[in-house]
Amino acid sequence: MCLAILAIDVMTDWPLIVVANRDEYHDRAASPLQPWHQHPDVLAGQDLQAGGTWLGITNSGRFSLLTNYRDPRQRRPQAPSRGRLVEDFLKADLPAAAYLQTIEPTAKTYNGFNLIVADGANLHYSGNQAKPFKQSLTAGVYGLSNALLDTPWPKTQRTREAVAALLAQRFAPDAEQLTALMRDRTVVPDDSLPDTGMGLVRERLLATPFIVSPDYGTRCTTVVMRHRNGNQWAQEATYNALGEMTNWVGWLSVQGRPWRCFDRWPGIANIASSAIA
Repeated sequence: MCLAILAIDVMTDWPLIVVANRDEYHDRAASPLQPWHQHPDVLAGQDLQAGGTWLGITNSGRFSLLTNYRDPRQRRPQAPSRGRLVEDFLKADLPAAAYLQTIEPTAKTYNGFNLIVADGANLHYSGNQAKPFKQSLTAGVYGLSNALLDTPWPKTQRTREAVAALLAQRFAPDAEQLTALMRDRTVVPDDSLPDTGMGLVRERLLATPFIVSPDYGTRCTTVVMRHRNGNQWAQEATYNALGEMTNWVGWLSVQGRPWRCFDRWPGIANIASSAIA
């Protein structure tokens, strides 16, 4: 993940709403959002190169996502896969705070990361560049990119504000409208760009919420929504190097039951209702 917006207890009936873009090299093999064969309660894509995943949810209500912390000067090619942090949490049954305690002693062995973990009622942010290492997140709308939580990069601020405004106008979230917000390619002026050691040309490319280039770009947009009755919805739009959508899939878990696949947006009323199961 390279940009994620999290709305926690912002809408009365929807305590968790997440919309996120995964930016990656186009030639890095990955599988789409789907239940895992050996762990069918886990719904996530998979990194087929290094293992693990960037975002996932379970039908019991566990949720996690990860972004890289951008600092090319500190990158170590032999560091362990950060995607395993998300995978291990989704497979575990430890409370979120306890899980973060178990990984804190070895967190510095990984390249820079930001990690969100939620065990249902409790949601926490952590990162091996953050001080303190972990913090509990209360009600609000948060933005996370390749810096610390809520770092005021232009794309993070703009997208967080757009998501907050959309949710404030509605009685229920609309996953398709949330996805549309993440396709923003508004150019950022050079004097507003962060300096993360990538060089001006690369900083320009990475500064937009939706990235399009031949070698590296936004690979997918994922939306996760949890209703207060326990129903959970997750959908993923996948893109090619031209920024064109090549696949769309949606998954619904009704009150903890197995994931059910959809090939189109069923509408918010159906997601909130158990009648669709």
